[in-house]
Amino acid sequence: MRFLLDDEQREFARALDGMLGSACTPGVVRSWAAGDHGPGRALWARLAEAGVFALAVPEEHEGLGPLPVELTVAFGELGRHAVPGPLAETAAAGALLGRLGGDAAHAWLPQLMSGKAVASLCVLSPGGSPYALDADAADAVFVVDGDTVRLAASHGPVQSSADPARRLARPLGGAVLAQGPAVTAAAAYAADVAALVTAAQALGLGRSLLERTVEYVRQRTQFGVTVGSFQAVKHRLADTLIALEFARPLVHAAALALAAGDPAAGREVAAAKVSACEAAYGAARTALQLHGAVGYTEEPDLSLWIRKARPLRAVWGTPAACRARVLADGPAG
Repeated sequence: MRFLLDDEQREFARALDGMLGSACTPGVVRSWAAGDHGPGRALWARLAEAGVFALAVPEEHEGLGPLPVELTVAFGELGRHAVPGPLAETAAAGALLGRLGGDAAHAWLPQLMSGKAVASLCVLSPGGSPYALDADAADAVFVVDGDTVRLAASHGPVQSSADPARRLARPLGGAVLAQGPAVTAAAAYAADVAALVTAAQALGLGRSLLERTVEYVRQRTQFGVTVGSFQAVKHRLADTLIALEFARPLVHAAALALAAGDPAAGREVAAAKVSACEAAYGAARTALQLHGAVGYTEEPDLSLWIRKARPLRAVWGTPAACRARVLADGPAG
């Protein structure tokens, strides 16, 4: 099946691309990695003004959504420009609170949608990570443990990641916000939202890595000719493009399934997550190999994109976990 965005969705992507292209995101990423969140928070406010975080929040809470397809459009551009911060986690927190309602939703959703607050989300589950992304930068860290959700009181020591702009810490303590079966259902939905937008983010990241690599091999010469003219290089780039293009409809299909409330949406999301993240990881490996020594140094901006691929591949569902989820009920499609 072929999925095409409508004119309004394509214009939304172009608008975000233009805004992020003028924002000098490499500088924002480097500042965020150094612990200076000011430039990132300023960009965060602009994203909120564009409606990015409101897309995950139901209209009954003054949001624009839930609009999973538009979320994938937005997060594709965020990945393409390597925007730092707990982006997927804030969107997922909005989805979680939007499903739960109550005082916590009333208190936090307006702040999340307006960009005045940055949120992180940690869903404690068997095989999951006990760490929250950017807890040191977030205004609120929501922790789901079984049928209980709480607002963390503090966090433990900050741990490094393969991506220096991704800082991890264990959330500690905190007051219970809600408890019961509704939390379990809302958390499952929020985790699917997080996995979906992470897949979209990875797809954008892979697209950017491929574009940068193609541009580089067109300029670099060896034995008097451009490296891009070598057959082996062409095949490697073609394989990377095919993987990204095969993942794209899976991401769109998962977004449509989530929007429709399809019972199989979780399986669709898992298929999209593993396909998009493996494709992005492959794009990073291709970029690293074809850039040669340049790809191994931190000074060029390329490293900011390369180092994001592996963490995105592991978060909100490892490849093994996603494949197991797909196979549990038969192939997605």
